[in-house]
Amino acid sequence: MESRSTNTSILRYVDWVTVVIYALLVLGGVVSIYAASYDFDNASIFSFDEFSGKQLRWVGLAFFAGLVILLIDFRVYEAYAYPIYGLMILLLIVTIFVAPDIKGSRSWLVLGPMSLQPAEFAKFATALALAKLFSSYNFNLNFSAGNYVKALIIIFLPIVLILAQKETGSALAYLALFFVLYREGMSGLVLAAALCAVVFFVVSVKYTETMILGIPSGEVAVFIMIEMIMTGMLAVYCRNMIGARNVLLWFLVTGIAAWILSLAEVEILGLVYFLSAIGVAIAYCLILMIKFPTRKILVTIEATIVAVGFLFSVNMVFNDILKPHQQQRIKVSLGIEEDLRGAGYNVNQSKIAIGSGGIAGKGFLNGTQTKLKYVPEQHTDFIFCTIGEEEGFIGTTAVLLLFLILILRVLSIAERQPTTFGRVYAYCVASYFIFHLAINVGMVIGLCPVIGIPLPFFSYGGSSLWGFTFLLFIMLRIDAARREYMSY
Repeated sequence: MESRSTNTSILRYVDWVTVVIYALLVLGGVVSIYAASYDFDNASIFSFDEFSGKQLRWVGLAFFAGLVILLIDFRVYEAYAYPIYGLMILLLIVTIFVAPDIKGSRSWLVLGPMSLQPAEFAKFATALALAKLFSSYNFNLNFSAGNYVKALIIIFLPIVLILAQKETGSALAYLALFFVLYREGMSGLVLAAALCAVVFFVVSVKYTETMILGIPSGEVAVFIMIEMIMTGMLAVYCRNMIGARNVLLWFLVTGIAAWILSLAEVEILGLVYFLSAIGVAIAYCLILMIKFPTRKILVTIEATIVAVGFLFSVNMVFNDILKPHQQQRIKVSLGIEEDLRGAGYNVNQSKIAIGSGGIAGKGFLNGTQTKLKYVPEQHTDFIFCTIGEEEGFIGTTAVLLLFLILILRVLSIAERQPTTFGRVYAYCVASYFIFHLAINVGMVIGLCPVIGIPLPFFSYGGSSLWGFTFLLFIMLRIDAARREYMSY
């Protein structure tokens, strides 16, 4: 009787608003999959021969799994966080060696009539492990470098193993957990550095045709940005206005001098000039440290050196590490090449489909791009273009608003948690959703390279649906028990 009463109480305290949003997204996904794979000869949405029918089977099992998760004691998730994480890491290792090669990756375990992708389930396990670490006794991320190392090991171990399966998109999703580290005390400079790295990479790769001072214009632009960032950090981060003024004047004077000399047809080696100018500025900062001994100036020097080193590594990474098809996708995304019949075909057809939908769309099951199969993988990674074509701007806006409400709801749940474990886990859930939504929609409309990121609850597949269901319902179970914590 007591167990039944406890279960009833837990179900009463579940955040049913989130559950309703989840159900709407999942059912909307089934309808979208049906529209994307609609077969005129077999029009039943419930047919198990169709993708929609198969997805309904996964949905039923997901609903059942969600209910089971809600009925499990909330203490289990915290107590067994590390064992669950360890089992998932072991499963990722096994996958590397036993999974068959499917479209160039070894990330799917074939279990009789169905296939599962462990990388999707490792997401909730990694979130549990990270939450367990942060909830450890007297743990503080900024207390020691060792705490950062522990958190990074938890995040990067699955990334390395998934990359070994040649599943780049799924691996990148785990980088979203850096937002959790930021929420728990990591310096915002790390996120700023990540943003700068993306900008440096894009600019240096895209603008390579025009040469200035003997080096590509993209590299010149990045060097100038590094100089501006160095000056800005001295002014804003270090609050040393005199130092910032002197460094800025140095860059301006030497830049104008180099420009005048180049106009006079004096040969200027751009690489030597920029390295010398930045090197002198770094030397000046070292002198500033003697007069104003502060760690912030040292951080500015380190950031400048790392930025220059990153710039030199871009060409090596792009030409030697990335595979040809990955290079091609990046070039197409950046507008360097079109390749409408090759790497750019999917995105081009997707943009045509979304654009043709207009404001209100062509109507359910009336999408020509969809029905004539112009968009490859339209029921999986490119499911959003089906919504855009058939439901138009109104339909896509409605879907995005639902996701926005869900993410805001998860963030609200995170902030009301009385425990560190619950808060960190909920922020992990929100981070995964934000990353998947941004990258998938970005892929479909051509803002991001095509890297195989599914749209949560909409893209066809049981692994993705189950993985996000586990993520969400574990959070709901932890949240439903918050009154017990608060009563202690």
